[in-house]
Amino acid sequence: MKKRSSFKGTLGFVLAAAGSAVGLGNIWRFPYLAAKDGGGLFLLVYLILALTFGYTLLTTEIAIGRNTKESPLTAYKKLDGRFGWVGWLACLVPMIIMPYYCAIGGWVLKYLITFISGNGAAAADDAFFGNFVSSANEPIFTTIIFLFLCALIILGGVNKGIERASRYIMPILVVLVIIIAIFSVTISHKDADGTLRTGLEGLKILFIPDFKGLTLGKFATIVLDAMGQLFFSLSIAMGIMVAYGSYVADDADLGKSINQIEIFDTGIAFLAGVMIIPAVYVFMGKEGLSASGPGLMFKSLPKVFAMMGSVGQIIGALFFAMVLFAALTSAVSIMEAVVSSFCDAFHLKRKRATLLETLIALVGAVFVCLGFNKFYFELKLPNGSVEQLLGVMDYISNYLLMPIVSIATCILVGYIIKPDAVINEVEKSSNRFSRKGLYVIMIKYIAPVLLILLFLQSFSLFG
Repeated sequence: MKKRSSFKGTLGFVLAAAGSAVGLGNIWRFPYLAAKDGGGLFLLVYLILALTFGYTLLTTEIAIGRNTKESPLTAYKKLDGRFGWVGWLACLVPMIIMPYYCAIGGWVLKYLITFISGNGAAAADDAFFGNFVSSANEPIFTTIIFLFLCALIILGGVNKGIERASRYIMPILVVLVIIIAIFSVTISHKDADGTLRTGLEGLKILFIPDFKGLTLGKFATIVLDAMGQLFFSLSIAMGIMVAYGSYVADDADLGKSINQIEIFDTGIAFLAGVMIIPAVYVFMGKEGLSASGPGLMFKSLPKVFAMMGSVGQIIGALFFAMVLFAALTSAVSIMEAVVSSFCDAFHLKRKRATLLETLIALVGAVFVCLGFNKFYFELKLPNGSVEQLLGVMDYISNYLLMPIVSIATCILVGYIIKPDAVINEVEKSSNRFSRKGLYVIMIKYIAPVLLILLFLQSFSLFG
């Protein structure tokens, strides 16, 4: 039997897992939701869910990986043959996500090059983003570069690729986030009408709870938004944490590592809010915070950097460098979930499995890029939104398949193999499982209900 690769140390695992968690969702989705859902109220709900709901699913997936020493495609079947289909879905999710994640990574690369070359002011133009994504060739070119970087890291394997890249990239990413966050809080701007806004005022929007107009329905929306964000933020239900868990040594303190991943990810998410919300508020007011997704990162923020003058050119370059690092570590983990599955299920060598997934992702990514021009279409989804190809893929993977994978995982662990299977795995190298009682209640009762509600939300069946 071939010996499975493993992380050399706990730090390597924590940084790799945290790198996966700290991605585009933290940087563009978290700040928008925080601003939309009452600032401090959203943060409080998010923190509570992270320590309960998110912790439960994160612990479960990592424990499944280490227990089986298998990738997501084969791990579920090894635990119970009737749940092999869950492994297929858990592998399908990252296969769907990888193409459009690479396309967005290509967008980030384009903006980084624009700011480094001194043309940041051009990126602030309303037509810049639209002209770029609708062009025939350039988005494909930047997407291929981003995908190539991911494949290069994956080819290096667990130690020389993923772990080594994480040890270099993550500290740089954290430093850049802190620098930009400090700058964002300390700036101020006076409008033409004399209105002065400061970064500290923007910080209050983020951290002080806003109960104005709060109803039970609105609170339910906040809870579901926070729960949905946790999927993006913790890389849950994508097969990633199962794959990374399979590389963790049996003598590693799993409970301690999971706590560190949780702290790291939540801290970066909060810092992302500090980094973005005050800056956007200072130069664009509260109305500037209404843009979500690409609108926030690729339209609103370049305008903010342009309003900063010459220093905005530097801050913009630092920001998109940081975003590129975050996107790269997440994309690598998404790709690894698929590559490891190909290796385990079909007994392929890493080089051949990487090449296969690269080709699949490349074809999908090209279609995503062309979805903004030659293959443009609009489709109304069950949740009421009208989306192009990228949005449709995102909806299928994140709003349909991921909740199904997590619901099935809760049933498998809660009622088939029983919670003790995960508890014993966590306590294998440490007697510490401080949230053991909470874990049992969450995995058997609370998490499945919350997941079903989240799944129903994707069909706009309530709220």
